[in-house]
Amino acid sequence: MLVQLAIRDIVLIDKLALNFSEGLSVLTGETGAGKSILLDAFALALGGRGDGGLVRHGQPQGGVTAVFDAPLDHPARAIARDAEIDTEGDLILRRTQFADGRTRAFVNDQPVGVQVLRSIGAALVEIHGQHDDRALADPASHRAILDAFGGLQKPLAATAQAAKRVRAAREKLAEHRARVDAARKEADFLRHAVAELATLDPQTGEEAMLAERRSVMQQGEKIARDLQEALDAVGGPNSGAAHLSSAVRKLERRAGQAPSLVEPCVAALDAALTALDEARAVIDAAILEAEFDPRELERAEERLFTLRAASRKYDVAADDLARLRERYEADVAAIDAGEEALGGLERDRDEAEAAFAKAAKTLSEGRARAAKSLDASVKAELPPLKLERARFITQIVIDPDSRDAAGIDRVEFHAQTNPGTKLGPMMKVASGGELSRFMLALKVVLADKGSAPTLIFDEIDTGVGGAVADAIGARLARLSERVQVVSVTHAPQVAARANTHFLIAKDAVRGADRVATRVASLASEARREEIARMLAGATVTDEARAAAARLLQSSDA
Repeated sequence: MLVQLAIRDIVLIDKLALNFSEGLSVLTGETGAGKSILLDAFALALGGRGDGGLVRHGQPQGGVTAVFDAPLDHPARAIARDAEIDTEGDLILRRTQFADGRTRAFVNDQPVGVQVLRSIGAALVEIHGQHDDRALADPASHRAILDAFGGLQKPLAATAQAAKRVRAAREKLAEHRARVDAARKEADFLRHAVAELATLDPQTGEEAMLAERRSVMQQGEKIARDLQEALDAVGGPNSGAAHLSSAVRKLERRAGQAPSLVEPCVAALDAALTALDEARAVIDAAILEAEFDPRELERAEERLFTLRAASRKYDVAADDLARLRERYEADVAAIDAGEEALGGLERDRDEAEAAFAKAAKTLSEGRARAAKSLDASVKAELPPLKLERARFITQIVIDPDSRDAAGIDRVEFHAQTNPGTKLGPMMKVASGGELSRFMLALKVVLADKGSAPTLIFDEIDTGVGGAVADAIGARLARLSERVQVVSVTHAPQVAARANTHFLIAKDAVRGADRVATRVASLASEARREEIARMLAGATVTDEARAAAARLLQSSDA
């Protein structure tokens, strides 16, 4: 609830601090005393539109601070937490208005955007009056009001969840369909490429191997001749191997005569002969490898040219052709699988839509029952408000194509103010005073079902008196048993039912040629005097005082 409202340098208010309590609080005073200024300042703190003209003349800036005591689980605290605002203790909404039109907003002394301030303010306070129709102007709010009245949170949550599933299924299907459609356009190319690459069967490293082999074969004849000469040099008839073998045999025959001289030489010569034998074996192998069939060279060149042609065609290195083939095969498999998956995703979407339709139907049926009950409850409140011949009708139009998180229903409050007049949207057919009374009846019915914890009523009793004003007062009092109610009123019948009574007046400022708005909390005698003034006008008579006393007594009864 609203705990305190502090205002500084706004229009006629230089400095003001009001403390509020539970129940019904009223603000009364002469016309022009500053009641509208007070509400404009309060609206500023709640995120209302700023205006440099609100700043008191001669001052650079003005400010408004509203302090609220809200439960820890109140939606306003959730909004604040989402905006990374510390929500320990009271919620303090503050707005600074500069004379040049700029404003600054704070929640718990943390700077915030006006939209955040407005969202928190809307969760804490509703302001209603003859010319303030925000609560009833938007048919979207009518649906929310009906759901709150009917206690339809569970079917509403089920419908929202079903709608979320539908959106997810549709998005997944659309994304997959887009991929499949794109793949279909390339399918012919991919299938042809896979077939071509499968026939080619490229291997990683194959190009380098073929190029080297071709080079070897192209130089084969010259290399073979040189290798043969090398072989003759190490193992032919004229090679040194025969002479070395003969020398070894001669030395071996002399070994017994001088072993220390001969044996090392024999060993060295044996090593040389062994090395020559190894060289001959290597050269023999090379000669065998150098031998080739000319047709093998032709095949190698043809294969190499084919690989390089494919490399140019697919714009990848020859070594990457094998990986490209695998990727294309995977793409073709994905197309085939995608066609099959498409059917599965379509079934998922159909199932999600069927589940949504079922949940939305359950919600619609609940709304139909709630609408009958709401219409009856509002109807019961209308006769004392001098709307006994009026009709209140909750119109529900089912639109299956409107599949949002709140279902398929469009809800709008309609009214017929008198028999024979046109039934239509309440905002269009009801006058300002009638609209205010319709709204009051609604608020009484909905007091403990989704209403903001603080309700402000701005002169909704204008133009009525007697029994109607008393009925309005009675309903405001009933309403204040469940939520905090603040009413700006000219009706003594309403003022008499208040738990707290504030008097707004303009006083001359001592030592200055100007006036300022003052607000005082009235005790019993002063309160009786103010109600007597409201009854009698400028001259308060004893009869008016007696009537005021009777009003206060009957209200306390």
